[in-house]
Amino acid sequence: MKSVLKKFLPSLLIYYLRYFRLKLGLFFIAVSAKSRLLSSFYYLINRDFANEHFAVLRGRKAYHDSLKDIGESCALLRRNTHRLEKGLIMKPRREVFAEGFIGETVDCYKNAMQSRKLADSEKKWATDVLDEYFAIVGSTKEIDKAKSMYLSARMEVNASCQVSGALSCQGGQFKPYSYQALPETSIQFNELQQLFIRRRSVRWYQDKHVPLEVVQRAANIASLAPSACNRQPYRFAFCNDKRKAIEIAKCAGGTTGFAENLPAIIAIVGDLSAYPYERDRHLIYIDGSLAAMQLMLALETLGLSSCSINWPEVDSSERKLRNIITLKDYERVVMLLAVGYADEQGGIPYSQKKMNNLILEDISK
Repeated sequence: MKSVLKKFLPSLLIYYLRYFRLKLGLFFIAVSAKSRLLSSFYYLINRDFANEHFAVLRGRKAYHDSLKDIGESCALLRRNTHRLEKGLIMKPRREVFAEGFIGETVDCYKNAMQSRKLADSEKKWATDVLDEYFAIVGSTKEIDKAKSMYLSARMEVNASCQVSGALSCQGGQFKPYSYQALPETSIQFNELQQLFIRRRSVRWYQDKHVPLEVVQRAANIASLAPSACNRQPYRFAFCNDKRKAIEIAKCAGGTTGFAENLPAIIAIVGDLSAYPYERDRHLIYIDGSLAAMQLMLALETLGLSSCSINWPEVDSSERKLRNIITLKDYERVVMLLAVGYADEQGGIPYSQKKMNNLILEDISK
């Protein structure tokens, strides 16, 4: 419709129509911004958040459905296991803690142990933490009941859960450990600074295949990024088919002129089925971005450059992407990430960064 109007309407008239639309929009924003009630009415008409509303509700439904049919990962079990860990490391540690959610946790654990899909590493983590919890926690009616149910479910844990982990812990167990058990590192500030300077947004790449196994190495250590309640509500959707990577990149704005040379791309995809409430809906963007930054740094150490590609809320762009990538209704794209071996003659924007008081404000006083 817009293209038709452009053909038949004078350019000056189109300019004034756009100007009038902008002013009218600003008027409604000014009025609607006066109260929460008016802002709610505004977004009954304005549909810019419609996709997010739909995804959040689909995510809430999927969360509750996942408790009945547990897949490779269980958001509730992950969250509550982490809550137990925080209780175990508390100083001073309370004799009785987690009484309010231990029954829910053990009930979820019981269902999870019966699942053939749940990852062995997740089974081991939950089992080791619950073993530790019931070994030290005090006795109450609720805890004793949960312990009895746990010991019954615990008997179903088989040897396949004896998997190795990336973190240092006593006896190979996936449970809290002391800070002194962490590995020493020889990396100094100046070396880290050089890595940060080295990692630039690279838009020009060699026509060279990007191996999955190299990206997998980077993704594995990127998963060590902090995540609220350790739910890790994201995944990295990787594509090293150049034709398809270009097609994906072109769905985003800001890739005109360099999308055609991208050898590979990653979509950072957030998973809203990790949450039962709307209040947590932004965590996919926080956790996904924390992991994405570590992923970019890890890729850099493996010789792969990257460029994060902004993914604003544009309905037409999302529809295009969903025709290429299989996304569930409750999944949201956090950003796209171009990946490849840098063209050494390719240009890099200077991108001057904020420093000192522009980036750090002292609010101590």
